[in-house]
Amino acid sequence: MADLDEARRAKEELKAALAGRAGVSGIGIAPDDDGYGLLVRVRGDAVTARRLDVPTHVHGVAVHVRTTGPVTAQR
Repeated sequence: MADLDEARRAKEELKAALAGRAGVSGIGIAPDDDGYGLLVRVRGDAVTARRLDVPTHVHGVAVHVRTTGPVTAQR
């Protein structure tokens, strides 16, 4: 149940904590039950995602992990 400002602060902290970890392809803010949460995209499968040891919450803001394929820029 975090508001947008809380989610933004938590996102910056999570970005710093996950900086340099291979497999993390993106960190964003997403609507959650009654407010906002964080969404971490990781390349690979669920096993890879668990190995990254992403926290479930950052200062009360929920963190969700989703696996994805390769991320490339579109033209």
